[in-house]
Parts: sequence; structure tokens; C-alpha cells
Amino acid sequence: IAAIRRSAGDMVLNVDSDTILASDVIRKLVPKMQDAAVGAAMGQLTARNRNDSWLTRLIDMEYWLACNEERAAQARFGAVMCCCGPCVMYRRSALASLLDQYESQYFRGKPSDFGEDRHLTILMLKAGFRTEYVPSAIAATVVPNKLGPYLRQQLRWARSTFRDTLLGLRLLPTLNRFLTLDVVGQNLGPLLLALSVLTGLAQLALTGTAPWLAALMIVAMTMIRCSVVALRARQLRFLGFSLHTFINIFLLLPLKAYALCTLSN
Repeated sequence: IAAIRRSAGDMVLNVDSDTILASDVIRKLVPKMQDAAVGAAMGQLTARNRNDSWLTRLIDMEYWLACNEERAAQARFGAVMCCCGPCVMYRRSALASLLDQYESQYFRGKPSDFGEDRHLTILMLKAGFRTEYVPSAIAATVVPNKLGPYLRQQLRWARSTFRDTLLGLRLLPTLNRFLTLDVVGQNLGPLLLALSVLTGLAQLALTGTAPWLAALMIVAMTMIRCSVVALRARQLRFLGFSLHTFINIFLLLPLKAYALCTLSN
């Protein structure tokens, strides 16, 4: 914030301290910012330490999906819902008008200091600016290589997503209907998956029979998704992303439930 207020430049490039940018990132992002209606443009994130462990390989694929499916789809409608902090360019004039709101971020009366990139993106969209995604601007950032730090990161992100979804509900009617469907799907999808898992456990406990149909459906959906991504990316490694389903069901779903119950923490 201090740097932005002292800066005289037209553009501000935000980079995390553990991130290495490709040499052409600025040349890739600046053309997108030529349109005065664009307030921010983010690059594509990869895991700088992808080869450290099985977890970092999965996270690298998770980042690819988040950028090249979720953000790319949102960018088609000029509203990337979260321009990720490791690599994003802002229009300084747009930032200057939002700094007071950005600096005094509160939730339920308490100061909030996490999920700041998502919050700033919501403020940009509320102010009427478009937010974009540039897949050719590559940034490599360090990701957690152990489950403990990864789950703590996911807890922060889950709270941020829920919180800023609540704050951005009034924004959705002003955007394309796809964005409403996207936001509802991102928040309702885990809830429905959790309901399926709980129903299956209840069936197992009460009747002694395994919920084979539900399990088969989850496996089929997982394999279809991973196969489509492997074809799109032309990389067979994405078939291995099916292993992330176990992390999602047994770790991330309970974590998201906990995040929802502790939004003010």
C-alpha cells in the first residue's frame, strides 16, 4: 500500500517473495492492460518446487486447473474472481481509488489480513473494472511440500472464499450469468459431495452395505475430468490428479466445514 501511494507509474506489478517470473511476464501482461476498462490481469501460476514430493506434483496440477479452467473461463466474461497475488498487474489509478477500502478490511467487525488478493479483486469488480487472465505470462511460486502447511494454507483460502463470496453476492447480478453459476457451483459442489459421503457412511453404518453406486459415480466423474484435462493439456500426468480425490474427500471437505464454522477466526 505504501509503495502504491508513492508510485508514479501507470501499472503496478504484484509479486510474492517466493515467486520467480518468466523473463517476458511484463511484456505479456501490459498489452491486456491497454484497455482502460481492465483494472487487473493475472498470469499463470506453476509450482516452482514441483519435483519435491508427490504433494507438490498434485498442487502443480491443481494450479493448472485453477488457472486454465476456472480463471480462463471467468476471463471469457471479463471477471476473474480472484487475481492471485504471486503474479498480477494492476492499473494504478484503479488501485488508488480502492486503497482506503482495501487497507481497512473488516469481517464481522474484526480486522482481516488474509485472502487479500481475492478481496482486492472483488473491490475491483465492484468498482466496474474488468479483471483478466493471461496464460502465457508464467510465474513459478513455492508451494507447500507437506500436508500440514498445505492444509493450513487451504484453511485460510477456504475462509477467504466463503467470506468474500458473502461480501460479493450483490456483485453477481451485475456480471454475466455464468459467473453466478460458477460461484454457486464452487460453493455448492463441495457441500453436495460432503452430503454424498455422509449418506454413504450412514448407509454403511445402518445397513452394513457399501454405497457402491455413489462410489462408482465419484470414481467415474473423477476419471472423466482427469482424462479431459490430460487431453486438453496433452500431458498424461493429469491422470494422476485422480489421487487428489482422496485428499479432497477425507481432508479438504472436513477442513472446509471447519472453515465455514470459524469464518471470524
